Amino acid sequence: MSRIRRLLRWALVALLGIAVLGVVALGTLYYVIVPKLPDVQTLRNVELQEPMHVYARDGRLMALYGEMRRYPVRIEDVPERVKQAFIAIEDARFYEHHGVDYKGVARAVWLLATTDDRRVPGGSTITQQVARQFFLDSEYSYMRKLREMLLAMRMEQELSKDEILELYLNKSFFGHRSYGVAAAAEFYYGKTLAELDLDEAASLAGIPKFPSSGNPLSNPERARERRDYILQRMAELGFASETEARAAQAVPMHAERHEPPVQVHAPYVAEMVRQEMVDRYGSEAMTQGYRVTTTIDPTLQAAAQRALRDGLLTYDARHGWHGVEQHLELPAGEDAVAAGKRLKDIPAQANLLPAVVLSTATGQAELALRDGRTVQVTRKNSFGNNDPASLLTRGDVVRLRVTVDAPASDEEPVDGNLPLPAERIRYDLSQLPRAQAALVSLEPENGALRALSGGFSFVGNEFNRATQARRQPGSSFKPFIYASALEKGFNPASIVLDAPVVFRQRNGKVWRPQNSTGNFAGPMRLREALVQSRNLVSVRLLDAIGVDFARDHISKFGFDEADLPPNLSMSLGTASLTPLSVARGYAVFANGGYRVTPWFIDEVRDRNDAVVFKENPAVACMGCEATGRSAAQRHVVDGFNLGPANAAPAAPETPAPAPETTGTAVASPSDGTDAAESDAVAVEKIEAPRVIDNRVAYQVVSMMRDVVRRGTGTPARVLEREDVAGKTGTTNEYRDAWFSGMAGPYVTTVWVGRDNYQSLGRREYGGRAALPIWIDYMRVALDGQPIAANEPPADMVQVSVSADGRLLPQGSGGITEWVKTEDLDRMQSYVDFDDDASPAEESFDIF
Repeated sequence: MSRIRRLLRWALVALLGIAVLGVVALGTLYYVIVPKLPDVQTLRNVELQEPMHVYARDGRLMALYGEMRRYPVRIEDVPERVKQAFIAIEDARFYEHHGVDYKGVARAVWLLATTDDRRVPGGSTITQQVARQFFLDSEYSYMRKLREMLLAMRMEQELSKDEILELYLNKSFFGHRSYGVAAAAEFYYGKTLAELDLDEAASLAGIPKFPSSGNPLSNPERARERRDYILQRMAELGFASETEARAAQAVPMHAERHEPPVQVHAPYVAEMVRQEMVDRYGSEAMTQGYRVTTTIDPTLQAAAQRALRDGLLTYDARHGWHGVEQHLELPAGEDAVAAGKRLKDIPAQANLLPAVVLSTATGQAELALRDGRTVQVTRKNSFGNNDPASLLTRGDVVRLRVTVDAPASDEEPVDGNLPLPAERIRYDLSQLPRAQAALVSLEPENGALRALSGGFSFVGNEFNRATQARRQPGSSFKPFIYASALEKGFNPASIVLDAPVVFRQRNGKVWRPQNSTGNFAGPMRLREALVQSRNLVSVRLLDAIGVDFARDHISKFGFDEADLPPNLSMSLGTASLTPLSVARGYAVFANGGYRVTPWFIDEVRDRNDAVVFKENPAVACMGCEATGRSAAQRHVVDGFNLGPANAAPAAPETPAPAPETTGTAVASPSDGTDAAESDAVAVEKIEAPRVIDNRVAYQVVSMMRDVVRRGTGTPARVLEREDVAGKTGTTNEYRDAWFSGMAGPYVTTVWVGRDNYQSLGRREYGGRAALPIWIDYMRVALDGQPIAANEPPADMVQVSVSADGRLLPQGSGGITEWVKTEDLDRMQSYVDFDDDASPAEESFDIF
């Protein structure tokens, strides 16, 4: 017995020693690990990554940017059934333990050791998972597990259960770039959390364990098994009745992709916003949950897209069928579904869907769409009413134009998006147009961009021709030459000779400009010369006022003087300019002589709905006088007023603004001041700088109205408005076609051309290729808009002149013109020809 007692004594001592060593070891680990644990309080102010939303001016969604889909929700907004589904599978004793569920761990170990079921509950609690998600790496080790448990216990001491569960539901990954349960509900079911059914809530709860391989889209069978198990657990825990659980288990898996609905299709503008936000706030702009409101008008944007698309397709139809996109070798017997899958990498462009020809017969052809549906093409819906069998063979990849019968408001298929009933869709054989186009429409009063399209399809080509393409404007540049001449003392009744002229250059080359008509009209008034777009009058006019003067004066419209040719060819529109810059220049005429800077970001709000940027554009004000105060430095890129760059230091006040310092914007301070306070800051109105005489602006607009009434722009008379004014433009070999003009509250520029600078084709003038697009757009834009006035400003006088530009006594007939009072004495000084002068060729040396 004594030996047994000694053995027991030694065993007890050994156990006590081991226990003491264990306690010492654990204590040592605790005091080594705990001080290095992160501060749990940071979780109260954690900023989860959220995508950037871009909206039109009325709040409708234009685009969503960011690698993660996430819409953080407050725990009180999460339905009880949704919370219970996650608790049932992840942590049944969540509201009972203090961070580590020892019973759950023991139960999990026991079940793993005694059963083959690998879906056992227990292990890491929700609190431990939150600790791991926010603070720890994914490497498995006992030390990391210990840190996780200690951190979980600390979290339970400093955070409430609801705070922890809210973090878990918003942080967890649900596959397909969806983070957080709200984003997952929208993506998989197109619902808010409050709209989820019991089976859907259980399906979502089963995803975080296997987000990539077990979500309802990637592996619906595995997701179904996990959903059914979760429903079983909910019934066992009393979260749902047996009847409810069985009914939910009987529901077929029905998850689908639900992308956020883009309500306003303006991809070129959205990309401009994305680039600017990254430039302004860095790459974090895509993850900080910014809400960007633009100046885009949804109705006008839809009209711009439709007009540009239809105009290009009409142009392309004039030039006939130019062949199929490509040819696929289809094995004999391949059906529509298999053939359609071959189109998966060919995107839809605008309203043109890719299709592959399955068979042809006299007068008809059968084509397969990407989804396996078939479409019949007959002469009725073929290209140019041709026999489709004469155009197509089996395996040809072509385009089908999608149109909507009886469209409601702005609804139409865009880039393959067809959320419309099949019975309302019509398919016609078509082709991708070889030409491209751009449309820019803005308000001349303040430069706000209301509509912009940079091409036929952003999916087909992201190059933004409205802001990036530099093309020659041709005769649409002439109003700027005329404005310079009017500033120099000419008037609309001034006479300039339309006759042949030759310029000999120093290098021995000869430049012999021509009129597009090939004839010469002799002496003519400037008004008539612009109406008829006489090239030789523009050349002589520029020669008379001087190239240097004209370049300096025209640069005031917002053009870079370096972009203006330092020679007489500038008179024919040989400068390389973007459609945006041309529209900006025309805005000066429309607003009475003020230079405004185009802008498209109106407001930026952060995730807390605080305003971090608010645009305050410089505004044209014909009745305002200059104040002499300096304006704030602006951030201008490619002609756009983008507001102040946040990272730039504040510029000291200067006596006078720089050429582009025409406005200011209010942004929330970055020095810690409450951003909400900036909402209440009164912003002083900024006046745009006057750059030309308002009387000159009146005269140019008056002449451009005549271009529409009886000149190259007469097709625009169909709008039946007296305020329509503009100018066509066509370049050599019909490479570029333009129309820029104004009516109502808008200035709009349309350009049509080919990206490779090839010719558009014979007689594709601006009035034929570009003006119809302008008309279709402005028909919508001007609906309900009042007529824009063009009243003669002060210090002008109405005179009567003869056909040769000489003054006539009042009441004796002749032609009526409004001229500047100081120009009366010079009315006849520009008649540089004899009464018997004929349009003989003159020769000049260019030095």
